[in-house]
Amino acid sequence: MLDIPVEITKASSLEVRRDHTVASHVEGMPEVFATPMMIYLMETVAGDLIAPYLPEGWISVGVHVDVKHLAATPLGATVTATAKITAVTDNMVTFEVEAHDEAERVGEGTHVRAAVELSRFLKRLDRKTSQIAGGDSQR
Repeated sequence: MLDIPVEITKASSLEVRRDHTVASHVEGMPEVFATPMMIYLMETVAGDLIAPYLPEGWISVGVHVDVKHLAATPLGATVTATAKITAVTDNMVTFEVEAHDEAERVGEGTHVRAAVELSRFLKRLDRKTSQIAGGDSQR
């Protein structure tokens, strides 16, 4: 069981650059903050929030995202994502996440992260990489 306090929060901000926009990835789309970038910012702040509470040699990985992108944010605006812990169960941590620009809330939802021992995670990844490289489709 993780010893992580519920209700703690953390925020992180970024200024929207072209490489954060839909237009940088999809031709013909407007230069507005891309939904995957908003989710990335939300996941990152959530991971940063719990990192100090994890045992040495452990990391957290995202396992679930349920987010609504509510409004467009233009180039040059600052987006701030906030993560608040709402539940801690075994190795899972659930967050309420939201994002705001200078004008309004632009995103909201929930995110779940799992705490995992890095060495075990990397061993499983190595096995899978070997299976894929060797053409082994057995599970």
